[in-house]
Amino acid sequence: MNNTQYQYMSKVSHHLNQFQTFNICLKDPIETFTNALFYMLFDEEYRNHNCQFVKDTFLKITKKLKLEDGEETWLQFEKQFSTIREKLDLDAIAIEKGDPAARSLTEVYLAYPGFHAIAIHRLSHALYNLKYFVISRMMSEHVHGLTGIDIHPGATIGDSFYIDHGTGIVIGETAIIKSNVKIYQGVTLGGIQIKKEFSDTKRHPTIEDNVTIYANATVLGGDIVIGANSTIGANVWITQSVPENSLVTYQTEIKISTRNK
Repeated sequence: MNNTQYQYMSKVSHHLNQFQTFNICLKDPIETFTNALFYMLFDEEYRNHNCQFVKDTFLKITKKLKLEDGEETWLQFEKQFSTIREKLDLDAIAIEKGDPAARSLTEVYLAYPGFHAIAIHRLSHALYNLKYFVISRMMSEHVHGLTGIDIHPGATIGDSFYIDHGTGIVIGETAIIKSNVKIYQGVTLGGIQIKKEFSDTKRHPTIEDNVTIYANATVLGGDIVIGANSTIGANVWITQSVPENSLVTYQTEIKISTRNK
């Protein structure tokens, strides 16, 4: 590096040092921590060899973020692992039973991005409820990057949740999804009001039991309820509640004609 380059880099460094510092380098340990949690839930050998490493990684992250009660929070989080695993087994069974392309449960656990996203969500949701908002959000963004499925850790999701394909799904922070719900790729459960003053209100819809939502449907609004046993067709845009046992479809005309040779 010549003298001119050195002077330039010194000026850049001095300028950057005037900004507030954020722990951007935590992205890497968060990814390691998230992956390790996922492995621990399903692999006994990995869990036996790495449980202390996972805890230590968690505590280092909490210390770096200056979060209080790291040890106590870890104990509360760890106590939930069995329940989370039970819920994930129900999710996997729902996927295997519902998807004719699934040849086995093993395939679901090892190869389904929807299941991976659900697993990390259930873990991050537990930390969200323990008020560890930054860590939970970073976990959800990590799996979002891997799967293309964006589930805010605040979303509440019931048993036997089935994501089919999944790319492009967005589920907002205050969404409530009850049991035996199935959604396809591109579905958005979003909010209408995006002003900051609404941050502490319910902004996203409620999906009751046994609802199926097909590809690219959009459901918006915190007071919106999709009634139990309903089917929401592809490409539907919904901003009002739907009664139980409904079929909602978007009508479009498709014409097929023979071209002249």
